Amino acid sequence: MVGYLAWAEPGKGQKSVRLEERHILRMRFLQAEIVKSPHTAILRRRCMAAGKRLRKRGVTQVVLPESFPFREQLAKCGLRPASTLALRRSLAADWVRAGLTEKGCPVAGARVAVAAASLTGEVVRTVTELCLRHRYVLLDLPYGGEELCRQLRREYGVSLLLGPSKDQLEGAEALVLFDPRTDLSLKNPVALRLYDESQPLPPLALPPEAEEALPEGADRGQLLAVLREAGALKREQIVPGRTGREA
Repeated sequence: MVGYLAWAEPGKGQKSVRLEERHILRMRFLQAEIVKSPHTAILRRRCMAAGKRLRKRGVTQVVLPESFPFREQLAKCGLRPASTLALRRSLAADWVRAGLTEKGCPVAGARVAVAAASLTGEVVRTVTELCLRHRYVLLDLPYGGEELCRQLRREYGVSLLLGPSKDQLEGAEALVLFDPRTDLSLKNPVALRLYDESQPLPPLALPPEAEEALPEGADRGQLLAVLREAGALKREQIVPGRTGREA
């Protein structure tokens, strides 16, 4: 079961930490509700206590509140924040389009470069989606790109440029990195570091009925990531764009 941390306002006779199950879009979470305190030391101890209780119940990953400051305490309890890496990679092609639109770049005619250390299924899916949307797609891989190139030409009649130079990668309007590249400046108008969870996700829009079911206060990326992984949300239901709460 995935854990879920939530803040609670102080109240008379209220326990400082309370565990209970909750459901979000039919997915079951074990929620630890922590009463707020103006004193950092007290709040830190409460978060540590909540982490220990969640871990004792078998929880290893947890959805955190927005801007949660006590990750180190949870790590000491054996808890890790819910990963957003799979969500980021699944959104890559849509994220590129949203980023280009935001920057005022033409979408169809933009040069989009993809660099990865190996040809994974996520890379194949992303490159395929990009080739169907953009006229110029560049792929930098150590091996395996030739077969993908032949496959795309055979199935869709599209082609991509293999083995681009450093200048070509840095000159692309959008750069998608599946793995770190210390040799690149990352000054492209759109530069996605899909390996880096510290890079802010774009606003993510959901169907209205799903949006209404989400609680406020949670780290949105983490929550959507676990809902998608559990099948409570489908990939096509999560679209980079304005959220219902921003509209």
